[in-house]
Amino acid sequence: MCCDLKRRFLLLYATQKGQAKAIAEEICLQAGTHGFEADMHCISEMDKYNLETEKDPVVIVISTTGTGDPPDTARKFVKKIRDKSLPPDHFAHLQYGLLGLGDSEYTFFCNGGKTVDRLLQELGAQHFYDTGLADDCVGLELVVDPWIDGLWRALKEVFLLQKEKEGMSTDVSADPHVGHEINLSSKIQNLKLEDEEARSSDVPSQKLLDVDVVASARDAEPSLVHSVPPISQSALNIPALPPEYIEVQFQDTHGENPHLSSLISEGATFEVPVTKASRLTREDAIKTALLLELDIAGTAFDYQPGDAFCVICPNNVSEVEELLHILGLSEKGENFVCVKVKQDTKKKGATRPQHIPERSTLKFILTWCLELRAIPKKAFLRALVECTSNAGEKRRLQELCSKQGASDYTRFIRESNVCLLDLLHAFPSCKPSLNLLIEHLPKLQARSYSVSSSNLYQPGKLCFVFNIVEFPACPTRPVLRKGVCTGWLAELVAPLLHPNKDTLDIRRGSSPTEKISIFARPNNTFHLPSDPSVPFVMVGPGTGIAPFIGFLQHRQKLREEHTDWEFGETWLFFGCRHQDRDYLFKDELRCFLENGTLTHLKVCFSRDSSTAEVAQPKYVQDVIRLYAKEVARVLLKESGYFYVCGDKKHMADDVSDAVVDVLSVEMKVDKLEAMKTMATLREAKRYLQDVWS
Repeated sequence: MCCDLKRRFLLLYATQKGQAKAIAEEICLQAGTHGFEADMHCISEMDKYNLETEKDPVVIVISTTGTGDPPDTARKFVKKIRDKSLPPDHFAHLQYGLLGLGDSEYTFFCNGGKTVDRLLQELGAQHFYDTGLADDCVGLELVVDPWIDGLWRALKEVFLLQKEKEGMSTDVSADPHVGHEINLSSKIQNLKLEDEEARSSDVPSQKLLDVDVVASARDAEPSLVHSVPPISQSALNIPALPPEYIEVQFQDTHGENPHLSSLISEGATFEVPVTKASRLTREDAIKTALLLELDIAGTAFDYQPGDAFCVICPNNVSEVEELLHILGLSEKGENFVCVKVKQDTKKKGATRPQHIPERSTLKFILTWCLELRAIPKKAFLRALVECTSNAGEKRRLQELCSKQGASDYTRFIRESNVCLLDLLHAFPSCKPSLNLLIEHLPKLQARSYSVSSSNLYQPGKLCFVFNIVEFPACPTRPVLRKGVCTGWLAELVAPLLHPNKDTLDIRRGSSPTEKISIFARPNNTFHLPSDPSVPFVMVGPGTGIAPFIGFLQHRQKLREEHTDWEFGETWLFFGCRHQDRDYLFKDELRCFLENGTLTHLKVCFSRDSSTAEVAQPKYVQDVIRLYAKEVARVLLKESGYFYVCGDKKHMADDVSDAVVDVLSVEMKVDKLEAMKTMATLREAKRYLQDVWS
């Protein structure tokens, strides 16, 4: 279709970690082949678009961050459309479609998108296409792909109706997707894929003839590198090849790398020394938990108990070296590279990624800027196809990024946590260029941790607790890997954990202590009640206990300083595997209990065998049910607070169910009514969670 016939729509994205932007770019890429022109902007760039005067359809892709908040880039936009003085018909002229991204592991699933959707509706805006809610827990592509497929039909209908209103007739008989029978109110999950012939004319895909390039038995098991019928014998619809847009120029080795603070847009960063490190678990514990103390004295860093903060961490050194070797760039790691946008790129509005410095060493980019462990998106796989010389490997990569290979992608890429290095080992003839990595690998994210201390109790100190994350070897990854940040921190503080004569001599000398860079990530709700007389319940198994140590330290100091104040009772439900191996902060909790800071401590051990006649509860949710009357009293009669911290999938949901059961029994109501009460507690910010997947 000629450029002058292309129909414009406004495409806005609001991203926290880059996923919403990547999806918006995919929509932008496909738009041209469907006869549309996407005017794409970050939603924060409010000087580049104006919804008050926008006449064309608007498409919004928005993620969710924190505990259901819109991403940082959408804060100003949300504040603007939340203005109570705006009339209810403020956006009556606006037609839009919205795609929300979220993770159902968290309570407020897709709440960023839902919030914007609701506010636009309240201001009179109309859907031209149903809202899609994509779940990162099961795979965003399960909703994203069909939502984008259906978007083009909906947009064509919008422009068709516009022309009819303008009295302009148009012949749409040649377009198999446009018809008056289209049901725009159908739910996203009911969208059906077009038949192969209709789609091949409109979707940016490439049909491949049946090719038998895998020399293996027909009934063999599929794997990352091997497929079986029907996919191995199918024609494939694969995504359009993303246009390259980055140019990398190698320079000499002279110069200085940017400061790490320049990579962070979330606020001020602080380089602080690690002053203490201790192991909280026994050597034979299943997981290794470490406690680190940072010295923040003399900095402007401030926090409250319950807050989180972020650690800026590098990729694993050996993985960086390995990648350089595979790329054939081992000798150029210390060379500076200049990263620019290609002058002749076909990518509309291409810009250098904000997380990539214009000039730095190659090692700096691979170490501090790119998430090497990221699960490759299908667009990346599609680009890697062009860098692969072996026919069998090429075909398998095509399958993994195709519509037909969706289940294989989920099983062998997504669920197996495959990363770029795994792919390059599995497909040795794949030799991507450096610019391709910069274009497709997302920003290396800082890792968030809950504060486990009180600035009132330990002035100038900040403590935090973490398990050293381990990813065991598997068929797609022959070696064990540790978490990017926890593995790095453990290695960094090893001299503090295992001091020997050499390290002691160094510490007595003038050698500086190891430092890490951090920045604040305040939690707006996960704080102690403002009224100290209000009782509260804390549930924190494993390292989920971390923020509650800060709570109790703070409460103890307040009790010492204000002997005339009234303090409400405090409950802590803690659980671990073994009483003698991973009972974190056992001595500290006993002290809190003895001095009255902690009123009730209830613990359970899931892997210890019991000799008691009556089976002991194994999990915190079981213990909560044993104290149903007391929990209900705190929540219902005394307007207390309930805090949960820890693993979402294997604990927080079970605790929530237990509290609903407690409310149902003690209120003598059915489960539905108890769930309504629970929703009221959440809404009132009296049932609070700080959880992770």
